Amino acid sequence: MATFVDRVVVHVAAGNGGHGVSSVHREKYKPLGGPDGGNGGDGGDVVLEVDPNVHTLLDFHHHPHQKAGNGRPGAGSNRHGARGEQRVLRVPEGTVVSTPDGRVIADLVGAGTRVVLAAGGKGGLGNAALANPRRKAPGFALLGEPGEAFDAVFELKSVADVGLVGFPSAGKSSLIAAMSAARPKIADYPFTTLVPNLGVIRSGDVVYTMADVPGLIPGASTGKGLGLQFLRHVERCAVLVHVVDMATPEPGRDPESDIEALEHELALYSEGAAGGDGLDLVGRLRIAVLNKIDVPDGRELVDLVRPSLEARGLRVFPVSAATGEGLTELGYALAAAVEEHRTSLPAPEAARVTLTPRAVDDSGFTVTRDPDDDATFVVRGVKPERWVRQTDFTNDEAVGYLADRLNRLGVEEELVRLGAQEGDMVVIGDVGFDFVPSLPAGSPIAEETAGLGGRGTDSRIDAPHRVRAAERLAAKRARRTPYELTETWGDEDLPDDGDGT
Repeated sequence: MATFVDRVVVHVAAGNGGHGVSSVHREKYKPLGGPDGGNGGDGGDVVLEVDPNVHTLLDFHHHPHQKAGNGRPGAGSNRHGARGEQRVLRVPEGTVVSTPDGRVIADLVGAGTRVVLAAGGKGGLGNAALANPRRKAPGFALLGEPGEAFDAVFELKSVADVGLVGFPSAGKSSLIAAMSAARPKIADYPFTTLVPNLGVIRSGDVVYTMADVPGLIPGASTGKGLGLQFLRHVERCAVLVHVVDMATPEPGRDPESDIEALEHELALYSEGAAGGDGLDLVGRLRIAVLNKIDVPDGRELVDLVRPSLEARGLRVFPVSAATGEGLTELGYALAAAVEEHRTSLPAPEAARVTLTPRAVDDSGFTVTRDPDDDATFVVRGVKPERWVRQTDFTNDEAVGYLADRLNRLGVEEELVRLGAQEGDMVVIGDVGFDFVPSLPAGSPIAEETAGLGGRGTDSRIDAPHRVRAAERLAAKRARRTPYELTETWGDEDLPDDGDGT
């Protein structure tokens, strides 16, 4: 069973918004007390939060489906629906969230950092919120919007100041165990380390973290061995350290050839062959640690390879993780390199809120012809698509209200300008309509001048005056008397049968 997971695909789904409700207040002696339908609650968000107590993505490996709560629908008596429960996903520091096609959504660094990964849908308005002086008692409500749902790739890139790279069994895990309180698995066979190890080290007044990478071998940047799988964990390291095995039993290997092979793999990964993004990992190589000098002939080999390594610009530190020799000097050298990197970083700036005003010529939507069908027009925009999602198409008044909103936004005028004819198909979101302009000219100003009501109106709005009790009584009597004679016939008015009778 997996105990360490640093990459996983998570199916996230925010909560759907609750529907608004259409309701009329009823009370004794007040049969029509006005609209009192409440709004639906907003759907819950899916939120990512950096938790310093979480060190792996194992929880998401076992539970890849994460969904927030749905908003509750509204109710009568102006009762609004409850908001959906928020789903908080706690991730380790250094988690990078991206889409399956590689687009980065969030890079989470810093304990307590929070970001909304998937936003919940907005709740629909009830008919009480839709009432206005012209539409005093709306017979419809708006639907709740669906929440965002998509697949996200969680990838853990360890946040460490110092990264240890080297061939298998070079002693990287032993070095971390000797310099920190970390206790990784150590054995005398290659690829003992299957997961990155992280240790905290204090050298003087400087505290820094150190991470190792499972052994790299030639071809790691192309997927050979375990290197490619874990190279992402050294991308954030300020300093990279070569750990060179001074007692390797493999024939044909020597410290200088090991360093050349490792630099080659890091360069290939940095160039993007393994998914890197232009990193200069080779430029971060500053120190070479010659480990296992306690073995026979180890010190003599140090004297042979030191000149060539220093010629490469590397600081050389002979150490023994088994006896602790040279670890103090190494610790202070790493602390100085880390401190130099930290002082070179720009001072953190307070987050600024940038307000970008909408352009004066931005209508909030676009209308284009379908390239495959000249009689089809596609409307795109945040508002039109949201309004379509909120509309109950089983309610004629709700459809009319949508038409009014689109008309006020200028969609119909733009369709007419582009040459849309009556009967053409108009597609907004996932819904298609037959284009029926309010007037042949398609001009809302002409419609108002003619004194005509817009689309989607109902008799309660268009009634010229309030119906009085006497008028309702007269209408009731008229329905009970289906036919009444208005004049009296005489004998001379009877039809003649042709026989004189």
